[in-house]
Amino acid sequence: MAIKVSTKWLGEMRFESTNPSGHNLFIDAGEENGGKSEGYRPKALMLSGLAGCSGLDVAALIKKMKLDVDDFNIDIEANLTDEHPKYYDKVAMHFHFYGDNLQEKKLQRAVDLSIEKYCGVMEMFRQFSELDIETHFHTKSA
Repeated sequence: MAIKVSTKWLGEMRFESTNPSGHNLFIDAGEENGGKSEGYRPKALMLSGLAGCSGLDVAALIKKMKLDVDDFNIDIEANLTDEHPKYYDKVAMHFHFYGDNLQEKKLQRAVDLSIEKYCGVMEMFRQFSELDIETHFHTKSA
């Protein structure tokens, strides 16, 4: 299956990129690199793509398993190499689940299925990064 994305230069360091969903996004460099910070940074966008890919998997599995989750989020910290071409050589993902009736084993299974089987972006990151993935469960204190 071929995916098409078109990215147009808007002058200076700014670009507009199409997406197969029909939504566009802007990419720009930071001021330290001649941009105006009026868009996403390309490498950080990769991390958002990783979180979004795995997050969609987990959200679908929460629905399929009929799990009671009030909220969840994914935090990512990544190390960028010093030498060019700079890339993420280490990526730490933290899945945080919130709720009073968390079924931890099933939620962990959802995370595991995403990272081991479903998330294609995760597989791409495996080609160049050391991944560290942790799951955290948060219940409200009475």
